[in-house]
Amino acid sequence: MQPEPSGLAGAALALVAIFLPGLLMTAGSLPFWDLLRSRASFQSAIRGINAAVVGLLLAAFYNPVWTSAIFGPADFTIGILAFLLLVFWAVPPWLVVIFGAVAATIVSGIPMLNG
Repeated sequence: MQPEPSGLAGAALALVAIFLPGLLMTAGSLPFWDLLRSRASFQSAIRGINAAVVGLLLAAFYNPVWTSAIFGPADFTIGILAFLLLVFWAVPPWLVVIFGAVAATIVSGIPMLNG
């Protein structure tokens, strides 16, 4: 026995269930947005929410990305260079991906850098 709904119907239901509450809250608060953002207590809450989101993003970055991709100084250097290319030199992301793949391939072929 499969629990219903499954397949495409279940996926659509899950999508609506995940995003509908946030969309409804946003739509409900839009008429009051100017009033809310002028209040110090609301500004403090928004700053706290922003800090929590940054913390969650850093945690999500560390566990699957950092722990499975950065094994040594060479990997760290490639990651920092890719970050600098994206942020400071505004290189298109697809070029940064190609750079990372080529750099990792080159580094993996150098025995001294493989640990």
